[in-house]
Amino acid sequence: MNQIDTYRHAPPQRIVPRNIAMFCFPEAQVIDVTGPISVFATASEFLAAGTAFPAAYSTSLLAADARPVKTSSGIRLLPDQHYADCDLSSIDTLIVAGGAGVGSLLRDTALTRWLMEASRRTRRIASVCTGAFLLAEAGILDNRRAATHWRYSTRLARAYPSIDVDMDAIHVKDGHVYSSAGVTAGMDLALALVEEDYDRNLALAVARDKVMFLKRPGGQSQFSATLAAQIGDEGPFGALQRWILENLTEDLSVSSLADRAAMSPRNFARVFTQQTGQTPAKFVESIRLDFCRGRLEESPQPLETLARDAGFGSAERLRKSFQRQFRISPQDYRRRFRAPVSQDN
Repeated sequence: MNQIDTYRHAPPQRIVPRNIAMFCFPEAQVIDVTGPISVFATASEFLAAGTAFPAAYSTSLLAADARPVKTSSGIRLLPDQHYADCDLSSIDTLIVAGGAGVGSLLRDTALTRWLMEASRRTRRIASVCTGAFLLAEAGILDNRRAATHWRYSTRLARAYPSIDVDMDAIHVKDGHVYSSAGVTAGMDLALALVEEDYDRNLALAVARDKVMFLKRPGGQSQFSATLAAQIGDEGPFGALQRWILENLTEDLSVSSLADRAAMSPRNFARVFTQQTGQTPAKFVESIRLDFCRGRLEESPQPLETLARDAGFGSAERLRKSFQRQFRISPQDYRRRFRAPVSQDN
């Protein structure tokens, strides 16, 4: 039995045709564009198979130019029309892709004004990866929760302090505004929209067809590179952050760190959070957890030893912190990500 046959045994339902418009631009990430579109196309295929149902989803590609759009991978996409020429009343959901080309669009006031108007006139508006920066620049994410790729979460929080950036979420819904983490997370978001529009069975059928999790375990932080790579010389706390990284078993309380920075604890906590996008306590916990992730991937070290070396004090504290941050246990993380042990022949 194929996947279409499997879904056809679900109870019939009314099909509401919806137009999904995807906005792309030069140097967009191609999977940000094609990944979500493929999810909607497969959902339509499953619903329409062997029936007289209309297509559940139609898709269109919008851009700031009628010419082919060269993505960051070199693949060219052919837009259906200029974004300003489309009829917003015909769009159910507008999705903004991400990619390296976002930065050059942030000062395009005509585009950001159009995005704000689109957010008022469409049922849903969403972003994939760094597309969140375009929604943020348009003011659409003001006073909302939002997500972007883990590599750019802190930058988004610093540049737009009115946004509550969820640095671990795969995707976020806040009212009619949706945002997702990087690259393949756009497909996770599209699955969530399909489930919202129709039902879990359809979303599950599409996920199986795409060899995806319907809801992937854990958040995006379990995939992020080491925080050490994100600690540079920029900002007033660069040296202190590097010292923390090298002294995980020391007293890293706010009062102790404030003493090292020659600041009052209250002022230190305020300025540190403003500069880094994280409270001192959250930053310390993240550094310790990242240290633990590396050890879990590389060694069979007992959790008690790992917890002591990371400054957690006990395996139980490590387990609770790890589960809260990554929504997965240290043991499960180790089973999933530990490199295989090489053996000599």
